[in-house]
Amino acid sequence: MLEVADLNAWYDESHVLHGMKFEVREGECVTLLGRNGAGKSTTLKAIMGLVPKRSGSIRFRGAELIAARPDTIGRAGIGFCPEDRGIFAGLSVEENLMLPPVVAPGGMSVADIHELFPNLRERAKSPGTKLSGGEQQMLAIARILRTGAKLLLLDEPTEGLAPVIVQQIGHMIAEIKRRGFTVLLVEQNFRFAAKLADRHYLVEHGQVVDMIPAHELAARAESLNRRLGI
Repeated sequence: MLEVADLNAWYDESHVLHGMKFEVREGECVTLLGRNGAGKSTTLKAIMGLVPKRSGSIRFRGAELIAARPDTIGRAGIGFCPEDRGIFAGLSVEENLMLPPVVAPGGMSVADIHELFPNLRERAKSPGTKLSGGEQQMLAIARILRTGAKLLLLDEPTEGLAPVIVQQIGHMIAEIKRRGFTVLLVEQNFRFAAKLADRHYLVEHGQVVDMIPAHELAARAESLNRRLGI
């Protein structure tokens, strides 16, 4: 579904990504793991065209997107949930949910979203920023699911959340994967990611340095923990 090859990215004169290479198959949950500053979040932003300068190849369902604008990339069927969640303060939960346009058939209905996220139904008229951190995260992901985007880029979805809410987010990601959505996940909480992902890419200094299938995690845990600083 997604093929990234020789992806480089810069912020002004700072060269952040150095030839990132990985792939995500349809229906998978794949993680990018690494220490702070490794380039994981920048990779998601580069895929979305949100980095000022980038080069290489980003192919989504066979179409090259390296020169595409962010709105074109979004309409191609890639949804991005940033670390800050991007909730609009002046809009209600319902208005935030309905704001993004539908880009393809097959998105979840509002009724389905409310079944998956009952808190959002109960808080429909509340201002977006009056939600708890966990509810804001649910809203940020829910509005992507309504658009028909089939690939979700999730940047640190458990950051700053209580353990019980982290568990709810995990159940939600497992459920949307079961429903046929594909997920590329950047996550500092390795134990959270390990329960969800089919494969893990280890990122160091803006490069993929290893790929670990889920079934090899136990055998390679000690080495991986050392490299992640856990």
